Amino acid sequence: MSGINWPAVLAGTVAAFLLGWAWYAPALFGRRWAAGSGVSTDGGGFPAFAMVTQLAGLFVLALVVGITATTDALATAILAILGAALMVIANGAFCRKSSAALAIDAGYVLLAGAVMIAAQGLL
Repeated sequence: MSGINWPAVLAGTVAAFLLGWAWYAPALFGRRWAAGSGVSTDGGGFPAFAMVTQLAGLFVLALVVGITATTDALATAILAILGAALMVIANGAFCRKSSAALAIDAGYVLLAGAVMIAAQGLL
């Protein structure tokens, strides 16, 4: 764990989390995602467990990206991000989400991973 760029890991985590707020907002993909996921948008508030778990998952993925940055293993980081996106697609397909919802979910994982890689390169 030595040599990890912790500011980049934390910045990548926070930036990806905030990106998720925009990505799933009604103005961008939120309505289409909710309809394709069978989720109600009646304003019932934020699901706290889902938000905390999302933040934890983003931190772990940003940490994996940070670890791979210490060994110049960008291909490994990209494969980890692709693997996460494919697992999200598989899980959503088991739940019978629409193709649009699956693409929105996977697109977010890929974009979050790109943000994490960029954070490592910029900080």
